[in-house]
Amino acid sequence: MFIDFVKTRVIAGQGGSGCMSFHREKFIDKGGPDGGDGGRGGSITLRASKNLHTLRDFTYRREYKAKRGQHGMGSNKHGRKGADILLEVPVGTIVRDVEEDRILVDFTYDGQTFVVAKGGRGGKGNARYATATHQSPREWEVGKPGEMRELELELKSIADVGLVGFPNAGKSTLLSRISKARPKIAAYPFTTLQPNLGIVNYREFSSFVMADIPGLIEGAHTGKGLGHQFLRHVERTRVLLYMIDISDEAEPLEQLKILQNEVESYSPVLALKPFMIALTKTDVLGEEEPPLLPLKVPQVAISSVTGKNLDTLLDRLHELILQADEQEKTDET
Repeated sequence: MFIDFVKTRVIAGQGGSGCMSFHREKFIDKGGPDGGDGGRGGSITLRASKNLHTLRDFTYRREYKAKRGQHGMGSNKHGRKGADILLEVPVGTIVRDVEEDRILVDFTYDGQTFVVAKGGRGGKGNARYATATHQSPREWEVGKPGEMRELELELKSIADVGLVGFPNAGKSTLLSRISKARPKIAAYPFTTLQPNLGIVNYREFSSFVMADIPGLIEGAHTGKGLGHQFLRHVERTRVLLYMIDISDEAEPLEQLKILQNEVESYSPVLALKPFMIALTKTDVLGEEEPPLLPLKVPQVAISSVTGKNLDTLLDRLHELILQADEQEKTDET
């Protein structure tokens, strides 16, 4: 099951309390203070993993609580630190603090870590309070509580190319032809109900990631047809590929206008990304070539069934990705 949004609670461990103790030994009945400090409570850390693609594991357990630190002991023995908890999330996960209503971390690369709840500091033992004028302190300190947070985890796919189109426009078929991804394919709308990622090998020494998201319908930007859940998965794509089904009753140009309107209404920034157009299912025309749209943007008429112009499509997409790379470097400087 694909899960891309969960709520969970994390509670770091409380620090162990300090110890009040005085040294006792044969023939020494009034030794000095020797109470050790308590150990720090366990912390909870999130780590991004490229091997995960869903937040499903968090649905089985809604609260994570780290161990508390061990209390201090006599003979200046400090308590052990509480065991930490390491939780893995997919790359592309955004973590929000519900109470503070702010983003804590945005996981964008494999291995990225963030301590989401810090363990409480251990309390001081009475040996810490000894001074030249206060040689028999009876003060000691209780361990501090660990941090507690209510979290929202939202997964947004990260890919080089995002496929945008109406249901049954041929997105899954294309992905299955040019990558090793095997999304569900059928001749009815809404076959794809979750994002599918595929690695597309280009030429001999290059590759890029393509994301097939569930098909959009008019009104998707308002949440219609689960539009919000679907659209957020193309937010992080660098290039958009609009898939226009020429076998559909709607005119190709009208299809494109509706799709672009949904994307722009959801996110004006997303609408500014480089894009190209693929006119799909051209095999229904036989040998006849479909007319291209009257627009000055890259477009290719393809057939995923026969393989027509798929190499040309990959060439154009690779060029757009390189252009996006250069633009990102320019923006950074």
